[in-house]
Amino acid sequence: MTDVEGPAYVPGHGLLSGRTAVVTAAAGTGIGGATARRFLEEGARVLISDAHPRRLKEHAARLAGEFGPGRVYATPCDVTDEEQVRALFAAAEDTHGRLDVLVNNAGLGGTSDLVDMSDEQWSRVLDVTLNGTFRCTRAALRHFRDHPERGGVIVNNASVTGWRAQAGQAHYAAAKAGVMALTRCAAVEAARFGVRVNAVSPSLAVHPHLARAASPELLEQLTVREAFGRSAEPWEVANVIVFLASRYSSYMTGEVVSVSSQHA
Repeated sequence: MTDVEGPAYVPGHGLLSGRTAVVTAAAGTGIGGATARRFLEEGARVLISDAHPRRLKEHAARLAGEFGPGRVYATPCDVTDEEQVRALFAAAEDTHGRLDVLVNNAGLGGTSDLVDMSDEQWSRVLDVTLNGTFRCTRAALRHFRDHPERGGVIVNNASVTGWRAQAGQAHYAAAKAGVMALTRCAAVEAARFGVRVNAVSPSLAVHPHLARAASPELLEQLTVREAFGRSAEPWEVANVIVFLASRYSSYMTGEVVSVSSQHA
């Protein structure tokens, strides 16, 4: 892959001080993990969740060692299971006493031409990526509705594949396009009780898990489409999520913000 030096890491500025956030699928090295770290650096208290309990426990312990145990909590959650989703938001209320921000990061990819795709492949990707975002959004909105004096923010992780065609990604692209539409509709409904709902739409953020799941040839093909000649760092996407979660974006709702250097 193209060896292009990335930017220097941006330090925190207290943009989320005193706020409480839930970040799903946050136990890895990708956007979710980077978002949890950035939120902590910006002063938030964070409840991270993941469908992999061991990995979640290890990641939470690392973050707690850096930022203090009183600011980092972890609850396993498979977003395809409604009971686990309810338990996640109950845990947010129990541990922090409130919820200010939800980041819906859980998603599932895969590569298969549509002509060969099974019903199970299609349904599994949509259930995690779209239905999981729906379940968590619904749970968060119910919490926010019951506490209208607090307001609230939801940030969803979409993808440029929701806009742009890519062979082998029909299920993932359909799910992410659905996340974009869900974002817009939820934003209109939630505005009446002071809640903002936006999404990020990354093009390519390479991390170890993605590097294991995708071939070097595919990653190289995707990288050359980027104007900067490199993929995004996960924390660069997380920076935009921080912005959307912060009061700097107070007049934005129903927006899908592209985090991309792809050629026009």
